[in-house]
Amino acid sequence: MKKLNLPAYDYKLRKQGERFYIFDPVRRKWLLLTPEEWVRQHLLHYLMGQLGYPRGLITTETGLRYNGMQRRSDLLVRDAQGAPYLLAECKAPEVALTEAVFRQVSAYNHIIKAPLLLISNGLQHFCCRFEQEHERWHFLPEIPPVGGVKKLPVGAAFFRYRSFRNGKY
Repeated sequence: MKKLNLPAYDYKLRKQGERFYIFDPVRRKWLLLTPEEWVRQHLLHYLMGQLGYPRGLITTETGLRYNGMQRRSDLLVRDAQGAPYLLAECKAPEVALTEAVFRQVSAYNHIIKAPLLLISNGLQHFCCRFEQEHERWHFLPEIPPVGGVKKLPVGAAFFRYRSFRNGKY
């Protein structure tokens, strides 16, 4: 698998036939190792290990209905009261983080209503916060920690020149 712009961790892999599986500590099960799963697991470990997000408040591949269709969000972090806090969409490293990716996660967020959105392909990471008073997304210079010491810079300038209002692009 490709080296990512996320801290390395002591992941658990196993081979079954010709396929590799990686252990997911949140779901507590072995998952088929795909490039997107590689990114998701590294991001999970970064959020938990470096930024202090509690494992018990994180769910992965949460099901939701959007426009009558069943969809899945990659990562959802809840706050201590159980309300959605951070919604993340992971892509494989070779997938560019475009406005379409942001549209996808923000569409899911119309249902989930998390104040923070994060998109990552393991090489680039963009995090934003919804500003209620201006009804727009504000891109952050880093992923906010919960209690961790290190912070991962994100490319806030990537979408700086776009105005995202009320989900209209």
